[in-house]
Amino acid sequence: MPASVAPSLFDDMPEPPKPAAPAPAPEPALKPQAAAAPAPAAPTPTGGYSASSIEVLEGLEPVRKRPGMYIGGTDERALHHLFAEVLDNAMDEAVAKHAKLITVDLDADGVLSVRDDGRGIPVDPHPKHPGKSALEVVMTVLHSGGKFSGKAYETSGGLHGVGVSVVNALSDVLDVTVWRDGFEWKQSFSRGLPLAPIQQVGPSKKRGTLIRFHPDAEIFGVGAAFKPARLFRMARSKAYLFRGVEIRWTCAAERITDHTPTEATFHFPNGLADALAERIGEMETVTPTFSGRVERKGEAGAVEWAVTWSPIGFGDADSFVQSYCNTVSTPDGGTHEAGFRAALVKGLKTYGELTNEKRAVQITAEDVIANAGALISVFIRNPEFQGQTKDRLSSPDGQKIVEALIRDPLDHWLTENPKQANVLLGFIIERAEDRLRRRKDKEVQRAAATRKLRLPGKLADCSRQSADGTELFIVEGDSAGGSAKQARDRATQAILPLRGKILNVASATADKLRQNIELNDLILALGVTPGPRFDIEALRYERIVIMTDADVDGAHIAALLITFFYRSMPEVIRQGRLFMALPPLYRLQAGPLSEYARDEAHREELMATVFKGKKVELGRFKGLGEMMASQLKETTMDPKKRTLARVTLPASEEDIEDLVERLMGKKADARFRFIQDNARFAVAELDV
Repeated sequence: MPASVAPSLFDDMPEPPKPAAPAPAPEPALKPQAAAAPAPAAPTPTGGYSASSIEVLEGLEPVRKRPGMYIGGTDERALHHLFAEVLDNAMDEAVAKHAKLITVDLDADGVLSVRDDGRGIPVDPHPKHPGKSALEVVMTVLHSGGKFSGKAYETSGGLHGVGVSVVNALSDVLDVTVWRDGFEWKQSFSRGLPLAPIQQVGPSKKRGTLIRFHPDAEIFGVGAAFKPARLFRMARSKAYLFRGVEIRWTCAAERITDHTPTEATFHFPNGLADALAERIGEMETVTPTFSGRVERKGEAGAVEWAVTWSPIGFGDADSFVQSYCNTVSTPDGGTHEAGFRAALVKGLKTYGELTNEKRAVQITAEDVIANAGALISVFIRNPEFQGQTKDRLSSPDGQKIVEALIRDPLDHWLTENPKQANVLLGFIIERAEDRLRRRKDKEVQRAAATRKLRLPGKLADCSRQSADGTELFIVEGDSAGGSAKQARDRATQAILPLRGKILNVASATADKLRQNIELNDLILALGVTPGPRFDIEALRYERIVIMTDADVDGAHIAALLITFFYRSMPEVIRQGRLFMALPPLYRLQAGPLSEYARDEAHREELMATVFKGKKVELGRFKGLGEMMASQLKETTMDPKKRTLARVTLPASEEDIEDLVERLMGKKADARFRFIQDNARFAVAELDV
């Protein structure tokens, strides 16, 4: 591998998305002829809303209409997700031991090709779709594929049957070549539609599948293109994840603007151990790397891992954990990471008992991971992910499988290397004692601050003295505040109701800020001093959660609060301690079956799946105050069931300031231009 390629190229975590340029308006297929326009029909009492107003999307139309539901958006990350879907299919053939070689090529025109030497997509007629080959069905029908029953693939990354058909729908050009059963077959598509039936080109001794595709500018914007460096990282990380595969990379020189090589071959016989060694380089570590691979006896699945600890951290971070399931990256973690942490904690505690180190009992997962650099890859049958982009593994058995398979090798590694094990255990115990000291200091500071502070009367504070595990919910209005107070956990959750919209700090004077009662109450509740003297250690709560109605007013209040935190105490955001609650907009019920929907798209998804064919009673929440306390707890406040969105900042401070100034600043003309430029994107979302 060329020496000029930096180790950081292994990291396939998403880069900050860049907004895609708006797609050009399509030209009309036919020019209208001059004719007198018919007189408009008289308005009906229902405002023209009739059966003809109901759209039914056919084939792959839903993908082109709402690409965000399938690939998470239309930004740079979503664009490269197309490559991930195609590469995952090739990797599934390799993991199933039907393929050994995968080639990835980006040509001068920006067309990306992925080829494997596996079995090849079936080309015979499909029994349920007369007149269509299995290949055409796979490419044009959602939820079609060979990974549902588990007969063709024991473990796979693609499970929903939408991956390659979504790529087809969002590509202006897609060509498929299949070598199978002694022949070569070809078929071409555009924007999800076949351009001609499948063609048998001629006899061939080759085997496998080649997919060439180009992203559609109508979806991703004019000028949107694959980035060679990102493709290179993604391809290389896949090779680390399966020792039996070789991936060859080629790229047209004219598309490269950095140190990415035009050619490379990836094959790593030691798997994740090689990956971690390259990632940490010459960094100082506490012990040699603990790594291994274990397969489940008599069942499909395996776990591979590599972990080490550094006293000085890993570059920009004190620790990192990168996880994968069936070679699919899971940047948001999940149950397999939980199992990995549990195995490490229990193994070290057990070793502490064995060596009569009583302090080991205080070790937690936080202490074990604090200075760890870890890679973990799990292969399991029928995994469950959150969302089509598979950012988080949610399979309930993921934790049990990983913990069970790693515990025994960890116990052997510790007992067979007592010198290294004692060093590691002592290092982890130091982390635990540091954590406990910090917690004690916080409890003392918080108790003193609580006695001195004049806490706002409308604050329903939590009873826990320490900030660890506590949350402050900033809610919209007294009505919502009343429901939240009944729904909360009194030990750890505090409620602060606001009266309407707070002051816009981006355009307010210092005098107005000092005189604003709502902001002063919020600052008092937080127990900190905003501005240059802000001290994150004095913050009275571990998390701050903005909980507003799921409507335009609620979004405005949330924007004002986020602006306040960014301008007055940005460290709260930088340290990942500011969150947005995600209350549901709808409740769907059919008999005893009840589900909540976050928005219209989620509602339609539930109607088409969970409630398909059922008579559904649909309720819409106009605000948090309308929700019963039990509903609010179940959907929005219970840590075991809720979903929170962490507020983060873009990498560039200039981008943040520009956005805040345009949207929240004093210049009304800049805000007006932004509304004019973006109003057309919101039309489809209006609820009138």
